[in-house]
Amino acid sequence: MNIHSSQFSCSKSFEDFPCSHRQWRHAGHCRFVHGYSRSFTFWFIAKELDVNGFVVDFSRLKPLEKKLKEQFDHTFLVNKDDPLLNYWKELNDLEALNLRIMDNVGMEFSSKVIWQWANEYLKEKDKGRTCCWKTESKENKSNSASYENLPTWY
Repeated sequence: MNIHSSQFSCSKSFEDFPCSHRQWRHAGHCRFVHGYSRSFTFWFIAKELDVNGFVVDFSRLKPLEKKLKEQFDHTFLVNKDDPLLNYWKELNDLEALNLRIMDNVGMEFSSKVIWQWANEYLKEKDKGRTCCWKTESKENKSNSASYENLPTWY
C-alpha cells in the first residue's frame, strides 16, 4: 500500500450500533451469544479536494450509515457455517432476533466488509477521486480491529 503524503485525508466515525454475535469455534466464553455496541471509523484520502474543499462530504455518507444500521443496529450476527444456524433462522422467523448471516462475525472481517462498502460507494460517487484506505471496527473502548488497503481502481 502506498499512500503519498501529498494526498489529503480525513476520517469519519459512526458510533453505537448495539448488536450481538457469537464465535462458535472459540473454546472460551466467546462461543456464547454476547453483545456490544459496535462503532466504526473510516479513513479517506483524495487526490484533490472537491468544490467545497472536502476530501469527503460527510453529509453525503448517509447511504453508508444506512447500510451500517441495517447490518449492525439491534441485530444478531452469525457465521454462515454456525452449526446452530437453523435454530437462529427459526428464532428470526419467530421475530425473537434480527438475524444477519456473515462469512465471519469477527471485528477483523467486519472491518474488511465495511471497507468494501465504503469503496463501492465512493467509486460510484466520486469516480476515483477518493477512496477509503482504512477502517476500524470497535466492539468497546478496549477492543478493536482494522483493515487497510487501497482499492485497485484508486
